[in-house]
Amino acid sequence: MPRINVTSVLVDDQTKALAFYTEKLDFVAKTDVPVGEFRWLTVVGANEPDGVELLLEPDVHPAAKAFKQALVADGIPYTSFAVDDVVAAHEDLETRGVRFTQAPTVMGPVITAVLDDTCGNLIQLTSPA
Repeated sequence: MPRINVTSVLVDDQTKALAFYTEKLDFVAKTDVPVGEFRWLTVVGANEPDGVELLLEPDVHPAAKAFKQALVADGIPYTSFAVDDVVAAHEDLETRGVRFTQAPTVMGPVITAVLDDTCGNLIQLTSPA
């Protein structure tokens, strides 16, 4: 059966994205291969070196920027990451200078918060309520 090994987030600057995802969110760089003017640049969870890779993909396709801008304008996260405790993660990330557009909010069986990844995306964090 198929399984997810790589997923992506569209970013406006790969170097800035790598810094944000590793320095602020504690992901770990996994693959960094030059591909023309861009890179095949992935990160993984710090405790999951062989887990699903997140590709920091350049948003150079003509539809990408408009798509991302529409999502942000409507407050819709591009993707969602699981954490053990959204409230604790929110507090920690705010002390690191991460800007949130939604504070921790109970939504049925989960708690969510939404952050700005500084690369044109809103990212949702979730944990059990």
